[in-house]
Amino acid sequence: MTRHQTFDRTDRSHAIVIGAGLGGLAAAMRLGAKGWRVTVLDRLDMPGGRASSVTRDGHRFDLGPTIVTAPQVFRKLFTDCGRDFDAEVTLTALDPFYTIRWPDGTYLEARAQDADMESEIVRLSPGDLDGWRRFLKDAEARYKVGYEGMLTKPMHRLWETIKVLPRFAMLRADRSILALARSRVRNERLRMALSFHPLFIGGDPARVTSMYALVSHLEKTFGVHYAQGGVGAMAAAMARVVRDQGGVLRFGTTVDHVQQDAEGRASGVRLTDGQVLDADIVVSNADAGHTYSNLLRNRPKRRWTPKKLDRSRWSMGLFVWYFGTKGTRDMWPDLGHHTIQSGPRYEGLLRDIFRRGTLSDDMSLYIHRPSVTDPTAAPDGDDTFYALSPVPHLGHDDPVDWSTMAETYRLKVQAVLEETVMPGLGKHLGPSMCLTPEDFRDRYLSPHGAGFSIEPRILQSAWFRPHNISEEVPGLFLVGAGTHPGAGLPGVVASAEVLEQLVPPARTVTSMMQAAE
Repeated sequence: MTRHQTFDRTDRSHAIVIGAGLGGLAAAMRLGAKGWRVTVLDRLDMPGGRASSVTRDGHRFDLGPTIVTAPQVFRKLFTDCGRDFDAEVTLTALDPFYTIRWPDGTYLEARAQDADMESEIVRLSPGDLDGWRRFLKDAEARYKVGYEGMLTKPMHRLWETIKVLPRFAMLRADRSILALARSRVRNERLRMALSFHPLFIGGDPARVTSMYALVSHLEKTFGVHYAQGGVGAMAAAMARVVRDQGGVLRFGTTVDHVQQDAEGRASGVRLTDGQVLDADIVVSNADAGHTYSNLLRNRPKRRWTPKKLDRSRWSMGLFVWYFGTKGTRDMWPDLGHHTIQSGPRYEGLLRDIFRRGTLSDDMSLYIHRPSVTDPTAAPDGDDTFYALSPVPHLGHDDPVDWSTMAETYRLKVQAVLEETVMPGLGKHLGPSMCLTPEDFRDRYLSPHGAGFSIEPRILQSAWFRPHNISEEVPGLFLVGAGTHPGAGLPGVVASAEVLEQLVPPARTVTSMMQAAE
């Protein structure tokens, strides 16, 4: 029997947000600030989605994003909701931002000050200093067009994308970021250092647009920060705002599908336990692919058909090993907060991950050591880490069976760490856990276990991406990594600012409904 929970429409209009990831929380905050009564539903047991955490034996494992590159996006969100972000979240600026290390022992520190960064470039490749400066000018130009001009602008009308095409053409947006780096510097290591950033949002540097060079300007201008308590602390602060606005957050709750009224408009959701929650609008922070293939599975689609989703290019998968170490706080002094341990190949590894779909014997790793900045991440004298390896998603012809490969691959990751930046690691290991693409599929309902939804290629961005206002169902809206502007903390939070421009104030919807009645 269906159980309904109805809401008085003569009160404030009701919005349901599916998913308490950062995009969903930001959407709930902005809707609450516009007068909407909001209910947020999430299948996990805490806010944050992929930015949630697990604590084992005193080690806090931050499961997802770790780098805050555009704090002004969060500050604006809180200000627009009448709150002070810096009073609720403590950010620590990092310098160096991160260190990139190569197998032969060479390294590059990304530094906050221009003079320090230029010294790093000269030390690594003195003949490329002028080329590096030209790349930074390229990055600034792309920042002005792609970030300042498009980040919070609705792109569901084709004309909005057509208008920027001349500037895209002028900036050679058709060229990949790796190709742009090749045109500016000769050193292969420096080319990698200038082009790897799209991997943080699931894109192949050899294929995604050179517009993503804007991240270099973003880092240079606003720095790289860490949120004390992890990004999960930011999610908790956002959840507090939602509750203080009168919103409701329900955890351990899974949405089965989006309900529609007789006219085909979104009218609420049905949960997997059979309960139906009525609403005036529905906002999905679930992956766009999951939204269209599962939450709307009973409705024919015009654009985001199963065939189109199957043809889409998806971001790579992630293998992440979370582990604690005992008595190591004074060990590995060269291993800072953020380290990228590059493997022996760059372009070949990218081909294996994104095009061939094969699990390579070699790997590159992103190593997160929050305990050097945040004492709450580990017990006194100990450390907390995660080591992340980009791997193929599950949608390739011969996907990896992680149920049999996870431990084998974890041992390979451990071997790489012991051979490079963490000698003696095995003697100090404490609690440990892994997430594979299969876990991303099952825990986060991510199609193909992809780490960042649809890959941010140029023809899968802006208008070509699933729109913030659904093309399929009136009254349904999308936020998060799979819609415009895309993955990454600034992108998912900005998607809620786009949403705010598309949804009317609650009183307008209520008065329209009352007039219709």
